[in-house]
Amino acid sequence: MSNATTKNAERSRTIIWDDPKISSRDAEAISGLDYLRCIKKGEISPPPIARLIGYKIAEIEHGHAVFELEPGEFLYNPFATVHGGIASTLLDTTMTAAVLSTLSKGFACSTLEIKVNFIRPITIESGLMRCEARVIHSGSRIATAEGKMTDSQGKLYAHGGSTCVIFPSGRVRSA
Repeated sequence: MSNATTKNAERSRTIIWDDPKISSRDAEAISGLDYLRCIKKGEISPPPIARLIGYKIAEIEHGHAVFELEPGEFLYNPFATVHGGIASTLLDTTMTAAVLSTLSKGFACSTLEIKVNFIRPITIESGLMRCEARVIHSGSRIATAEGKMTDSQGKLYAHGGSTCVIFPSGRVRSA
């Protein structure tokens, strides 16, 4: 019998999130670091993508961010491993958060470029994944960061680099 015809194989997952207009950062009112700290403490709701994928802020300080993700089969690709896009998303999120943590009120950032290297597949058996990122360079318009994903024993699963653009928050327009 093929996997496609296995009985009782269906699963479900319910995602609940808060209105992103309420939880998004008002860059004129709060620094990047304070915003991320408020999310970590539960004072501001995380963005919907965090609830969808299941990652959380574990540590945040100026120029440094750590996010964690417990792999689940709902993140699997057809090869029964966590989809590479999930690892890329977690690396992008963590590296951007590291950059955001350096920004004062009135400034925002966005990813310009990301490079990800996959080292080994992530599965449920991999256990809790830790994604750590540090800012390498932060200028007035461009910042770079590096990140790595490891398991609880420090075994490397993926690593990457990111370039972010920094801009006055007044240039951000909502749709």
